[in-house]
Amino acid sequence: MKKNKAFTLIELLVVIAIIALLIGILLPAIGKARDTAKNVLSQSRMRQLALGANSYAADNNDLLFSYGNRPRVNSRVEVDLSCAQDGSVMQVVRDDVDFAGAQQTAILRRVTGRCEGSPNEIEYNNDRLWHRRWSHVILLDYLTTTQPEPIAASPFDKNQLDWQADQLEFRQGSTVPYANGTPNGVDADGRWNNDGVRQRWAFASSYQTVPAHWNSDGINTPTYHPVADTPHLFRSNGGQGVNFVRLGGRKFSQVAFPAGKVFQFEEFDRLGNRQGLAWMYPQAQCNLSFYDGSVRRLASSEANPGWNPDQPDQAWLQTYLPLDTFPGTVGDPNARYCQRYRWTRHGLRGVDYGGKEVGLPQNLRPQESIECVD
Repeated sequence: MKKNKAFTLIELLVVIAIIALLIGILLPAIGKARDTAKNVLSQSRMRQLALGANSYAADNNDLLFSYGNRPRVNSRVEVDLSCAQDGSVMQVVRDDVDFAGAQQTAILRRVTGRCEGSPNEIEYNNDRLWHRRWSHVILLDYLTTTQPEPIAASPFDKNQLDWQADQLEFRQGSTVPYANGTPNGVDADGRWNNDGVRQRWAFASSYQTVPAHWNSDGINTPTYHPVADTPHLFRSNGGQGVNFVRLGGRKFSQVAFPAGKVFQFEEFDRLGNRQGLAWMYPQAQCNLSFYDGSVRRLASSEANPGWNPDQPDQAWLQTYLPLDTFPGTVGDPNARYCQRYRWTRHGLRGVDYGGKEVGLPQNLRPQESIECVD
């Protein structure tokens, strides 16, 4: 009678070792495949936003979607913030920044039902320039019927996905990023202690719209421009008191190089670096949406340096400052980098990829001599 042959301890250990080795070989490949799939989805979402932009333009006389697409108003006007649009809730605004806050409030109240007097009403707020991470709110009628808008979040962006999943958890005590009011990063700003600001993070986007889309080109005109101490805030050079910078009103026909001018960009490259690389790092390869409707993943080092419209005769470099749970710095935390396609020289008339910068002053020529890291 034959006995059943069992594994010896050594044979069992060998089998376990082989399985462990196979797992070790396969896991990185599985992880890379997963990241590649996320990147495809992210690019698809950017294309949907670009399609929404074109649909908006087709319905609105070629206008680029933006807050403030209206006749210029330099005096006090009233904006209807009531969900029923019956004029019962009015907000007085004085300039384009105030108008953007009121316009955004009216849209978010309408699509969420979080109206004035409800427990979680969308508050009127003009503490931020809502054009950068929230411009897509203007497109909500051209996107999905789900709010917050799922297309606005990159599948790589855990912060934005967390905010979308917990849109009502914006008050003190929440674990959602920024919920306690002040970011834990270098760039702290006391104005985060404001429910009207924090409650809007759920409706933000992982894809930033470049300033030239909603701002002037900054060529002998009042404009918003970057500031030296943080890449997260912009400053107006349009004068004190009423903000005379014209916001909105830009058109597709003003874009000189549609295939070479970035329209929206994913703020971090998480395919090339799992921790995330900010767009300004030369080695970053972020997903970029162009005005011709294409979406490409290109190296920042291949883009033109960009500029600060308030200092046009200088190469503009800035330090990356992480916020809270955003990706950290790489290399020297004090190093400064060109801002590239975020601040294209000459705005919509300029070019980011595939051609030399437009309007480069003589003191910055030849272009190849501009150092984008110091």
